[in-house]
Amino acid sequence: MMIPTYREATVADIPQMQVVRHLVKENVLSNPALVTDAAVEEYITKRGKGWVAEVENKVVGFSIADLQEHSIWALFVDPAYEKRGIGRKLHDLMLDWYFGQTKEKVWLGTSPNTRAASFYRTAGWRDVGTHGKGEIKFEMTFEEWTQRKAVEACPKED
Repeated sequence: MMIPTYREATVADIPQMQVVRHLVKENVLSNPALVTDAAVEEYITKRGKGWVAEVENKVVGFSIADLQEHSIWALFVDPAYEKRGIGRKLHDLMLDWYFGQTKEKVWLGTSPNTRAASFYRTAGWRDVGTHGKGEIKFEMTFEEWTQRKAVEACPKED
């Protein structure tokens, strides 16, 4: 198995990011035309920042944080590359950057009863209600993130 590399997303990555977005089996877009290349470009160049995971120069996952709305706009992994820690690494890069820019809590919405919802709970996000069309609204504060990072950095005792 090839080890992924991680870096900031660029405008040149958008076509491959869109491919990954359309491959997912959960949180499928009801109308793929709603998430345009121009929208992705705005999120990674003006509103916030994005990251990609690559294997052999192919984007296999990406994440985008939005500083304007204090939200996570995207975190997706190609289903062929799931369960390899790629989503968690993209998540951590994104939150480290986000909380390096602001101490404002960050939120996201995702469908209930999905692997994504389970992923966010495991990563320390708090369920604070609903958002949009029945999505779960999750939040993470700066304090929660820094505490979680400190706990994860401590060696485990046997």
